[in-house]
Amino acid sequence: MAAVINNLSSVLLPSQLGNSRRCFFKSCARPRVFDKRIFAAKVRASSTAFVETKPPTDPIVVEKEDSSSKNILACPICYESITLIGNRLLSVESAAGSTLECNTCKKSYFGNQTHFDLTAASGAKNYGEAMPASTELFRFPLISFLYERGWRQSFSVWGGFPGPEKEFELAKDFLDPVLGGNIVDASCGSGLFSRLFAKSGLFSLVVALDYSENMLQQCYEFIKQEENFPKENLILVRADISRLPFVSSSVDAVHAGAALHCWPSPSAAVAEISRVLRPGGVFIATTYLLDGPFAFVPFLRRLRQNIMQISGSHIFLSERELQELCRACGLVGFTSIRNGPFVMISASKPS
Repeated sequence: MAAVINNLSSVLLPSQLGNSRRCFFKSCARPRVFDKRIFAAKVRASSTAFVETKPPTDPIVVEKEDSSSKNILACPICYESITLIGNRLLSVESAAGSTLECNTCKKSYFGNQTHFDLTAASGAKNYGEAMPASTELFRFPLISFLYERGWRQSFSVWGGFPGPEKEFELAKDFLDPVLGGNIVDASCGSGLFSRLFAKSGLFSLVVALDYSENMLQQCYEFIKQEENFPKENLILVRADISRLPFVSSSVDAVHAGAALHCWPSPSAAVAEISRVLRPGGVFIATTYLLDGPFAFVPFLRRLRQNIMQISGSHIFLSERELQELCRACGLVGFTSIRNGPFVMISASKPS
């Protein structure tokens, strides 16, 4: 049991992983030409740390849809459209005191000071559900506070993550076919990438989605600290990744940064992502792999199973596992990029 607990701790906050021999700029499915347009970003790791983006030197012109004219939100019970009561438009500031009503089952959902709660159990006073440890961990206020104050930055040390600004640039290359549309930042945490997507001006609507109320609260606090933040094209939503509150085939892109390994059921989550993506829509995710020298660790697969049962987190051992996960959930065109244990994957819904 001690060995299992030790390995569990390494999943939640690994200290060091081996370096892969594969180059960061090597695409593992097919060669890609990277977008040379640069979005400068600066990460400040302090007690008030957050990511700030600067406009690109050469502005990118995209045709954006009117996000206010097309509501993609849906009831997480029946998946039919929900309507914001009153003449208000969806935005960060419209959540406080607002009510959304399902047009079919007539259930009402309410917004608080920071976000819309679109979980299936929203509004229940005497009923609640505990999630696996890997999900509940991020609901603690301390973890939410630390996430952009050292926690996320440590991923570069142990997992080969290139850092938010570089990851953002790589994601833009995959997202090029859907620029101007909407994007859901799934399991957004404290909104590190949600804010980058919103400030880039490349999307008509950005949905920062997470199950943790405290992460969304932290995201809201960071937004308030930034001057001239474009609040009109960003909304914060609390939801379950395995029951997404969006109309089927209504989302242009879904991004999940450093989240895939934390989901209780990656297959259920990716199946939901496939449902909400429109034909041609893009799914992008980053995680880490224990391959290379770890392939020779005795009983690694059995140990992985034990860790998954205890913590609810998942350890992926190869890119092929991720490719099969996407294919099983109806996504095609799998592509990946590596940097040591770090991997960024992309797949799309068939047109």
